[in-house]
Amino acid sequence: MPDEVAPVASSSGDAVEHAAPSDDATRATPGPAGHPPVSAGGAEEAPARARADAHAEPPQERPAASAEPPASGPGAADTRGPASEESADGPRGSDGHSGPAAGAAGPEARGPRPVAKAAPSAAGASRTGERSRSLRVDGPSRVRARLARLGVQRNSVYNPVLEPLLRVVRVNDPKADLRQIERAYTTAERWHRGQRRKSGDPYITHPLAVATILAELGMDPPTLMAGLLHDTVEDTDYGLDALRRDFGDTVAMLVDGVTKLDKVKFGEAAQAETVRKMVIAMAKDPRVLVIKLADRLHNMRTMRYLKREKQERKARETLEIYAPLAHRLGMNTIKWELEDLAFAILYPKMYDEIVRLVAERAPKRDEYLALVTDQVQGDLRSARIKATVTGRPKHYYSVYQKMIVRGREFTEIYDLVGIRVLVDSVRDCYAALGTIHARWNPVPGRFKDYIAMPKFNMYQSLHTTVIGPEGKPVELQIRTFDMHRRAEYGIAAHWKYKAEAVGAKGAAKTDTKSARKGEDPANDMAWLRQLLDWQRETEDPGEFLESLRFDLSSQEVFVFTPKGDVIALPAGSTPVDFAYAVHTEVGHRTIGARVNGRLVPLESRLDNGDLVEVFTSKSETAAPSHDWLGFVKSPRARNKIRQWFSKERREEAIEQGKEGLTRAMRKQGLPLQRLMSGGGDTLVTLAHELRYPDISSLYAAIGEGHVSAQTIVQRLVESLGGEEGATEDLAEATRPTTTRRRPRSTGNPGVVVKGVDDIWVKLSRCCTPVPGDPIIGFVTRGNGVSVHRQDCGNVESLSRQSERIVDVEWAPTASSVFLVAIEVQALDRSRLLSDITRVLSDQHVNILSASVATTRDRVAVSRFTFEMGDPKHLGHVLKAVRGVEGVFDAYRVTSGRQQ
Repeated sequence: MPDEVAPVASSSGDAVEHAAPSDDATRATPGPAGHPPVSAGGAEEAPARARADAHAEPPQERPAASAEPPASGPGAADTRGPASEESADGPRGSDGHSGPAAGAAGPEARGPRPVAKAAPSAAGASRTGERSRSLRVDGPSRVRARLARLGVQRNSVYNPVLEPLLRVVRVNDPKADLRQIERAYTTAERWHRGQRRKSGDPYITHPLAVATILAELGMDPPTLMAGLLHDTVEDTDYGLDALRRDFGDTVAMLVDGVTKLDKVKFGEAAQAETVRKMVIAMAKDPRVLVIKLADRLHNMRTMRYLKREKQERKARETLEIYAPLAHRLGMNTIKWELEDLAFAILYPKMYDEIVRLVAERAPKRDEYLALVTDQVQGDLRSARIKATVTGRPKHYYSVYQKMIVRGREFTEIYDLVGIRVLVDSVRDCYAALGTIHARWNPVPGRFKDYIAMPKFNMYQSLHTTVIGPEGKPVELQIRTFDMHRRAEYGIAAHWKYKAEAVGAKGAAKTDTKSARKGEDPANDMAWLRQLLDWQRETEDPGEFLESLRFDLSSQEVFVFTPKGDVIALPAGSTPVDFAYAVHTEVGHRTIGARVNGRLVPLESRLDNGDLVEVFTSKSETAAPSHDWLGFVKSPRARNKIRQWFSKERREEAIEQGKEGLTRAMRKQGLPLQRLMSGGGDTLVTLAHELRYPDISSLYAAIGEGHVSAQTIVQRLVESLGGEEGATEDLAEATRPTTTRRRPRSTGNPGVVVKGVDDIWVKLSRCCTPVPGDPIIGFVTRGNGVSVHRQDCGNVESLSRQSERIVDVEWAPTASSVFLVAIEVQALDRSRLLSDITRVLSDQHVNILSASVATTRDRVAVSRFTFEMGDPKHLGHVLKAVRGVEGVFDAYRVTSGRQQ
């Protein structure tokens, strides 16, 4: 081990003086409930300051360096966002390493501190005398009480780099062995010494930040130690056997679980396998996934140092895998921050627009929220119910998701005020509910009792919606403080409960069976048990991943089996969904169902509290029906049905797909012989573009419902440009002749053919060239010269007839009029199209055509084609359109290309 001196506190009054700087640290608390965990920026800032102090002063002055940076400094104030690593740059040590030099040796290497025993000065003697008198006056019991109040353990001075972490640990678990945590940090720092992150910061800042996040979640010391050591086995020569020998089986098992997850590379198949391994690891100990989530959270906070492509890949993985896993484990503080960080990376313009809209409406909403909160507090005070009433935080991605799921506009989602009422007991929950319903009328059908019937992730609360002041709806959540902590931290709260129970010698009171009995939280999570069953029976990792991606946070119904077990299903589910939730074979063999003792069709919708019984066939030929895909709601049922057809009915699916594509092509008027014959390679090319190995696989995908025949036809139209003969001018050939005969504009096109006078020239609609664009001309049959941009998608086909290509150049005049096409992307809302067209009209442009399509994620994509005399005016037009409420992007398009 390095010959570095570790601080040793004596048992004299000097120890009290050394410990005193920790006073501020002990009174600090984790971030407020309802908000994401405090960023580890404070933990990362501390190493930089500690390194400066450790190298600038002699070893005997080390205790003075333990003074904490103020809690309001940059590190502590940065509570969210990817900028938390900003403060990690600090002075490097003289030996070239960036890790803190002090504290590198473990406790077994510590010895007496080599401090010169010089005689104390008169002032020092005076202070010592005063401390001695104070000790004599106060007595040992007073001193111990004072130390306990300060949260400082006697005879101990810890590495100041660890103070932000230990500060949180002292609050959550006063009896934790801080020396073990310090020893884990010392080992990690030694093995990571010399390694750097992409940001240039010492690598040790990452595991330290991960451990701090885990501490804020209330995790136990072994988990914090594993968080500090989680990258040592993978990234250094520190072996798992050595780690087990130094820190025990539990820490080694946790580190090994995280290491195995990190070895799988990202990709659709690999991603699915990663999740499968997570579930297997969770079966051993759910803390493995908690560490992995903390690891991903800190990486997302510091993602800006990676290349854009890698940022998007990691953000998509976070949004599809890690955030839903955090939700299913009940860790909402982690889930919310992961979602917002990933949302900002994947859809920056949409994210910025929602942030702007939220900021605009915040003052008015806060004013109404204060009015509702005051009235609720007054009513509860009159009813002698002790309660804390707060507003519920709005998260950007959550607002966006509700717009998609509920099909509402931003104003409807954001202006809906939500408050949270926290009380001491379950009895007070129902008393508070009665008090609130006595003041305001409840909205029928909006009350949910998750206390009597908890969600799959242990979530408990009463939900109700009332008609509040000014006739506006108000959403309320009523729960106990313990339920709230579980709602925020989920499965991680189990270890906090466990620590409290030990600290209070079993006297701690909680609201759930798992808290009272100290059971494994995984046993209380029906979803986790179900997930383990799925991964055992599912061979295809992709299918397992698809089942996992389905987010149960949306509306759901709870139904009962004949034995009284509760099964959660998505809203609108049918007896077929129920059958597949019980078991795959039950679903495949289902032939009928009975709900509440009455026979019902298989497509019947299930409601909360229904008692469901399904009938199965014992025939060897029993199989699911392809029609079931039209009404099942759960991803599990849909995947199982598709899987059966892909394995057992591939040939049938191929025929169905081929017939469906033939009908769609005939309806579109495409040449069937040329496209469907073996000689044509268009469909083969399209199949490869869609990642199908051959045409048969493409037909099978259509027959199984993976891709629609209409989508294939649209892709064919885009690739061919129309029927035979379209090579002359693909954009014109695909349009009805009546459209071509109609003059587009009264002005001249502003283009001349070099060396030729008196010839009709027209600007192509497919790429809408304007002055300044590089252009070419194509001689059509009877329609003059068609002018295209050189990068137009149709130029490649036209160039095959090189003898018909002519040189053209711009010659705009005052009467020249040009066509411009723009695309506008906005958050969908009412009167959006009206507002955009009004702005275009104010800019004095003549709109020739407009089309609007709304995507599944509530994004309105509008395309406008209009005439414009001066192309330079386009910049002003686009700027004006971007100013419309909800619009987050507007740009010119040419042949589908964004400019």
